Amino acid sequence: MRSIRTQPPGLRRSLGVVDGIAVAASSTAATTSIGIGMGSLAATVGLQAPAVLLVAFVPILGIAAAYARLNRHEPNMGNGYVWVGRTLGPWLGFLTGWVTLVGTLVFMAYTSAVTGSVVLQFALQAHLRSVLGIRLDPDSTALSTVVGLVVLALVTVTAVTGIRKATRLQAWLLGFEYAVLLGFCGWSLVTGGHAFRWEWLDPFAVHDGGALAQGLVLGVFFFWGWDAAFTVTEETKDVRDAGRGGFIALFAMLALFLYGSVAFQREMSLPELVQEGPQALTYLGARLASEPWASLPLLALLFSAVASLQASVIPTARGLLAMGRDRTLGPLWTRVSPRYGSPALGTVVIMAVAAGLALLAVAIPKLSQMILAAVNSIGLTVALYYGLTALACTVRFRGMLRTSPVEALRAVVAPGLSGVALLGVGAYLARSYALRSDHFALSPDNGWFLLVVPGAIVVSGLAMAAFAKYRRRSPYFATGRGTDAQSPELDSAPVT
Repeated sequence: MRSIRTQPPGLRRSLGVVDGIAVAASSTAATTSIGIGMGSLAATVGLQAPAVLLVAFVPILGIAAAYARLNRHEPNMGNGYVWVGRTLGPWLGFLTGWVTLVGTLVFMAYTSAVTGSVVLQFALQAHLRSVLGIRLDPDSTALSTVVGLVVLALVTVTAVTGIRKATRLQAWLLGFEYAVLLGFCGWSLVTGGHAFRWEWLDPFAVHDGGALAQGLVLGVFFFWGWDAAFTVTEETKDVRDAGRGGFIALFAMLALFLYGSVAFQREMSLPELVQEGPQALTYLGARLASEPWASLPLLALLFSAVASLQASVIPTARGLLAMGRDRTLGPLWTRVSPRYGSPALGTVVIMAVAAGLALLAVAIPKLSQMILAAVNSIGLTVALYYGLTALACTVRFRGMLRTSPVEALRAVVAPGLSGVALLGVGAYLARSYALRSDHFALSPDNGWFLLVVPGAIVVSGLAMAAFAKYRRRSPYFATGRGTDAQSPELDSAPVT
């Protein structure tokens, strides 16, 4: 009876573990992270990228334990927005949901530009140097954004027509890109000219505390996206499948990131990694093979970018639907298409907003600089909402410290330590940004510029929370309880 009572009108329970893995893995976008992110990570922590990724995984694992525990007791597509709201207070809950949504929109904006850049690289390989007198430059933010918006429009169509079709498409795209990534990185591991050094796995070799903190935030960003599996929990046949899909995807991402980072460093020197930046995977393909095989990594990167765009809009639309049905946001987000069983109108609006943000990013001319600025900014917001969600789990189930000490390690201790660690690293990095520069400049090297985006997200979230509480008079601000959070298991859970 409970599944009938809590299921939102129009959403269909049709997903299983494999679908959850596809959504989580596509949203994490391992190929895109490796292909365009290794240069940024190498520029920050040098050849200790594998070590930083391994260290960043530790708190992420604690966060994942928190998500799985909370989802099992209170399955809700709004996840952190509902869990933090009920446990730590509705203001922090709303801020968690808002930061999650806006951070994803920023991610979609810069991923659109990345997708456009890959398309332009294909054009250059086809010896198409200019169109209508415009020189095709893959590192031009403006040109890459325009091309990426065309791809974004096509992705919108597949996202609107139903989540089942979308996850199946993502599974095929993932299969191809992982096969290419494993093949070329394996080739690099065998034939690379730079000897493997155990120092690559030593995080203490990063002697600058600020660089280590920034590297850890970048590492958290690499893993970001696995929690997308929990946003479709109300569309899964078994709510436990969301946690299973998220955990499987998370461990798979760890293996891929370590595999890819070591492979890149076996094949390329540190200056090469930093210089190539967003084209590092393409550069790797050109070094190892001749055409047409050299274009396979580029095609895998394109597939990864498209899949991550599509996977990003799915959790964003569901998060907005959860907030809309609580009346913290408007009724537009609660409209479910009777034909497709998806929040079609909300999906289109999300894509339109992402397109607008992508156009704003044109102010940063070089794509590599725009990516670095976006990744650093999103990393801070991700640390914030992951940390708050983990603390919500610790507070909610703290009674287990007395009743079940062993179980409390997974439900209380690990999430609590992970949440404090992420919030601490985020606060340290924010402080270092503030002290780095004495004036504001539109540059990814300017500390105040790097604080503008996460600061604007937090301030706008508090303003929207005030509007929802005092103007919309949302009942959410009375209890923090989400509309579909009425759970017998929750009411009987030991929370104090």
